[in-house]
Amino acid sequence: MTDPVIALRDVTKLYRRYAYRRQFSTLKSALLKGSLASELEPSEVLRAVDGVSLDVSPGATVGLIGRNGSGKSTLLKLVAGITKPTTGKVDVRGRISALIELGAGFHPEISGRENIFINGVMLGLTKREIARRFDEIVEFAEVEDFIDSPVKTYSSGMYMRLGFAVAVHVDPDVLLIDEVLAVGDEGFSLKCLDKFSEFKRRGKTILLVTHGLGLVQRYCDEAVWVDAGRIRGQGDPRRVVHTYTTDIASNEEHALASADRKALAATEASGAGADDTPEGSTDLPVVTEEPPTDMFQAAQGRWGAGPVRIDRVALERDGAEAHVFRSGDRLAIRLGVSTPEPVRDFVFGISIFNAEGVCCYGTNTDIEEFEPVELSGSGEVIFDIDSLDLVEGTYKLDVAAHTRNGLQYDYHRLLHTFRVKSHTKDAGIYRPRHRWSFSSGVRLAPHPMSR
Repeated sequence: MTDPVIALRDVTKLYRRYAYRRQFSTLKSALLKGSLASELEPSEVLRAVDGVSLDVSPGATVGLIGRNGSGKSTLLKLVAGITKPTTGKVDVRGRISALIELGAGFHPEISGRENIFINGVMLGLTKREIARRFDEIVEFAEVEDFIDSPVKTYSSGMYMRLGFAVAVHVDPDVLLIDEVLAVGDEGFSLKCLDKFSEFKRRGKTILLVTHGLGLVQRYCDEAVWVDAGRIRGQGDPRRVVHTYTTDIASNEEHALASADRKALAATEASGAGADDTPEGSTDLPVVTEEPPTDMFQAAQGRWGAGPVRIDRVALERDGAEAHVFRSGDRLAIRLGVSTPEPVRDFVFGISIFNAEGVCCYGTNTDIEEFEPVELSGSGEVIFDIDSLDLVEGTYKLDVAAHTRNGLQYDYHRLLHTFRVKSHTKDAGIYRPRHRWSFSSGVRLAPHPMSR
């Protein structure tokens, strides 16, 4: 069996939480105990990496995925030798090039030309090797006209491009990449991806940290899901990415449901007397018996004097309550309604708004020519959408019960949230069912960054 190029054995990296004011004891006592970390209580320590063991085989491309703050970048810095593990062991064979903080070694007062030589030496090249690759580095970075200017005069894009160009022309055995494949404009991003593909073809070992899950599925041989400093999943990229996105959706479900419960609870706790909340306030929902003059401009809130009440609002997918949907999913909006006395004049309405407050769609039973007969006791109103053809984004619901002439019984304004996900990042609000077709003279291929 081939020895791994990168080997991590039970690696832990601790950082002190600086909110705590307790000082260390003497340096002598810390050294006698073997570690400054042993002086700290568990609550004073952040475990950025927690007991991770990982092997990366020669020539493998491995993608590290996970939420912000999960420990991915810390792992990369441990492999690069930028930081040392608190406990455990990290072994790396071969020359490393780390695309982590591009241009971190650049001096702002000297020229790009001088910085290329200094940075190249820091990365392990000789002056002769740098001179041989100099023109290629400058051309790749697209800074020919500025190479003798101080780098402090460079734009942020030029600075990043030059840092990337130097790092990838070191010809490393191990390439470490932290969210830098899309530096610069689209044209340069494609050059970065081409260089990445070239390294892969040449059998270089690549460890990639990215939020681009499509990139992981397309290019990586293996994916590693890092969560709270530990490995939660490892193996086939499609399987690991699916597990990770399922977990994200579950957390989103809980967060959206919790936010909706709090907003609705605030209206119930305030009661109908809280009409002194200023319209437009986002701190608490407005609660009043009197509706605002323009409902579509109103703040989040609830109003109406009954007797009909909307006691429960549930969004469902395939019979189960949900707050996260895919574009094209079926959505059922279920209203639990009640009245203490029979009512013969009633209308139920639904409106969907995007995050900018634009009404995407609205209708009610009166518009759709349902004649009210009688509402008594409690019951359910179900509004089914066979295909939720909305673009990706966050959406809010208005639900209402009112008379045919507009007197509000119970109006919930922006109190119910759902999110739409889509692999296609199109624009607007509505995503109509469609397809593309091309004649024989028109040839297109998928974009390298497409999901």
